[in-house]
Amino acid sequence: MKYSEILDYLYNQLPMFHRVGPAAYKANLNNTLALSKHFNYPEHNFKAIHIAGTNGKGSTAHIIASVLQEKGLKTGLCTSPHLVDFRERVKINGEMISKEYICEFVNNNFKFFNEINPSFFELTIALTFKYFSDQKIDIAVVETGMGGRLDSTNIIKPLISIITNISLDHTNLLGTNIKQIAQEKAGIIKPNAPAIIGQTQHSISKIFSDKAHNNNSPIYFADQNYKVTPISDNKEKHISQYNYDVINKFGNKNTLKAGLGGNYQANNIATALQCFELLNSHHQINILEEQVKNGLKNIIKNTGLKGRWQIIGKQPLTICDTGHNTEAIKLIVDNLKKLPYKKLHIVIGMMNDKNIEDILLLLPNDALYYFTNAQTPRAIKSETLKDKAKQFNLKGNGFNTVKKALNNARINAEKDDIIFIGGSNFVVAEVI
Repeated sequence: MKYSEILDYLYNQLPMFHRVGPAAYKANLNNTLALSKHFNYPEHNFKAIHIAGTNGKGSTAHIIASVLQEKGLKTGLCTSPHLVDFRERVKINGEMISKEYICEFVNNNFKFFNEINPSFFELTIALTFKYFSDQKIDIAVVETGMGGRLDSTNIIKPLISIITNISLDHTNLLGTNIKQIAQEKAGIIKPNAPAIIGQTQHSISKIFSDKAHNNNSPIYFADQNYKVTPISDNKEKHISQYNYDVINKFGNKNTLKAGLGGNYQANNIATALQCFELLNSHHQINILEEQVKNGLKNIIKNTGLKGRWQIIGKQPLTICDTGHNTEAIKLIVDNLKKLPYKKLHIVIGMMNDKNIEDILLLLPNDALYYFTNAQTPRAIKSETLKDKAKQFNLKGNGFNTVKKALNNARINAEKDDIIFIGGSNFVVAEVI
């Protein structure tokens, strides 16, 4: 098969959660273990850092990978979902996996794949781990797809396990309350490997502490050891570097400049700093302060990160962000409130399995809305979303494509306004 045919096979013949939802979710690791055995356990051939959590795991993964690259390590990065190109999911030192490798991987093993019928994600992770092994990387930063305990990535034995935070998302699969979801995410904590919890949440801290204790794993709560505060007041609307004050547990102060916007990144930076401390103390990977500074500053260049508080236009200021659950939307709205503007225009679409009413409740009433739907079966139709939004006094029109919605926002917006695009990875992907 040619590359285009292989993409069609991956997207349309294999069950893919981001298209069809829960039908693609497999509540066991049977296929993942079968694929690992078939490829002679490639995940045993490289060191790894494993990251789970409801929000922030992608940004945290990119921060850590960027710093490891500045250290000079050949660094694999495994993330999901992709925004534009499937190959975004698998990178080494910021370079995407080649089309040729993907073609060879699928064509040489097509018969076996048909025998076990893996999901899209199961096959993607097998591809990722084999590629990292074949390329003899020094270390991988691996983001879970969903959950933790039963996630296909959870066959690695990491140097460090990281859980950024927990909030309600994928409740139909991971649990209906925060404690159940925390139990699932805690499944990545491995014997004798240090565990980092990004944010202390008192209702679930004991779940992580008990899991770590049972695995003889030292546990660290990053926000108790590092206080990171954004010091840009966001009055400069078009800046590409953001300043953060850092105070560590010893009271030492520093200022870091990061190529990531959004005040919520402070939590992710603290989590990454805790990771670097443990790499230095537990695993003899001596990361220097200058490498941390350069990694944060050069994160976009080093890793190609997209869709996190990304500025795609300046007059009017146009921002997109992939945050798509209640906690992420709350942080985004808080960030928008800190920006100066005459009128706020919001282009928004969502997936039909999200807590839509809870998200709508968080959105500002004084914005003008452009309700839309991405071109995926999981998307809630724009007119349906508009009707739901009326109940929360959110005013605007429906557009059946993201392109039409954004074009209308650009027509209506003046140069001192702001256009925000979000609500779904898919909406942002179509814009980017």
